[in-house]
Amino acid sequence: MPLLDGRRIWFVGIGGAGLSAYAQLARGWGAEVGGWDRVETPYLEPLSDLEVRIAPKPVVPDGWEVVVSTAYRDVPGRSRADFLAELVSLRRAIVVGGTHGKSTTAAMVAFVLRELALDPAWLVGATVPQLGSNAGAGEGWLVVEGDESDRTLFRLPAQIAVVTNVELEHHTEFRSGAELEAEFLRWTSSVPQVVRDAPPYDGDLGVPGRHNRLNAGAALAALGLAGVERGEAEPVLARFAGTGRRFEVSEAGGVTIVDDYAHHPTEIAATIAAVRERYPARRLRVLFQPHLYSRTRYLAGEIAEALTGADDVAVTDVYAAREEPVAGVSGKLVVEGLADRGRVPAWTPTVEAGVDHVLRVIRPGDVVLTVGAGDVDRAPALLRERLER
Repeated sequence: MPLLDGRRIWFVGIGGAGLSAYAQLARGWGAEVGGWDRVETPYLEPLSDLEVRIAPKPVVPDGWEVVVSTAYRDVPGRSRADFLAELVSLRRAIVVGGTHGKSTTAAMVAFVLRELALDPAWLVGATVPQLGSNAGAGEGWLVVEGDESDRTLFRLPAQIAVVTNVELEHHTEFRSGAELEAEFLRWTSSVPQVVRDAPPYDGDLGVPGRHNRLNAGAALAALGLAGVERGEAEPVLARFAGTGRRFEVSEAGGVTIVDDYAHHPTEIAATIAAVRERYPARRLRVLFQPHLYSRTRYLAGEIAEALTGADDVAVTDVYAAREEPVAGVSGKLVVEGLADRGRVPAWTPTVEAGVDHVLRVIRPGDVVLTVGAGDVDRAPALLRERLER
């Protein structure tokens, strides 16, 4: 019998990266699924045959079990963390957590398992083009990207835990890096097998950057614990081409555009280093959008330092996401940090203004990096449209 047979589950915020994946898995495991969101998103494409309501305010029909996104905590229902913990409890699971690289590492593990016909299920918080979706409902291992931002990760009963790295990023949830580290230690102490501090992989890899070699090393270690011989896994891993908004490359008008989700200083620096590795000696122009007021408040200087690796930088205002504005905190803090480091950045409060700036200064052969976790992902299409005119 399917694991969720007979359940009727309504997802509030179904268009997000997380809940869209949970909805796909729930359907694959036998549940009747529907949901609501404010807007259409690409994550809804695999759910196009379901009842999905698009409306300004949450819609919750009678007769459904309700699972609610973190973004809509005022809506009555079960938290997404609680529901994810149930899903993980239903199947032996490889759970990938950590501050950076967890989407890519989880996708690498799922890709290798799928290509080796081991029929995994997976839940990844990004699109994975080679897998066809951010979720799959196979009969083998369940591979899960866990999120520490609201402590969801620490509720997941894994058989194999992967910790990519630990660095304070969510300043409104954790008081210090020491508290975050303690939570990871508590979680991993309850897991039978743990991968942490895996050495970087030095073999053939289709995604650039030392950070991806670290991700690959962690993925191979987890696969080994899951019973996959390294000799089988390595040639498959070499064909892995990445996840959505992680070093996504396009070309237009003689310009290379790289789009990336990086939003923490460590991630930004790693992405810029990967661009330099892939495109040495080419001029690099960056359009950066800060994400969250809290992160910008505490890390503006470190973000600015990371951005000094580019030849030209434009900075937008903060993408608020789930936070309310904070007095005195804006993207100008990053601009000021760059100026303090002897750079002359452009202050472009909107994504559109940032695109305008890039188009004014760009030259054929340049590389443009659009980077951030908000709606700066609109910038590549805007750039391509105008460069191709």
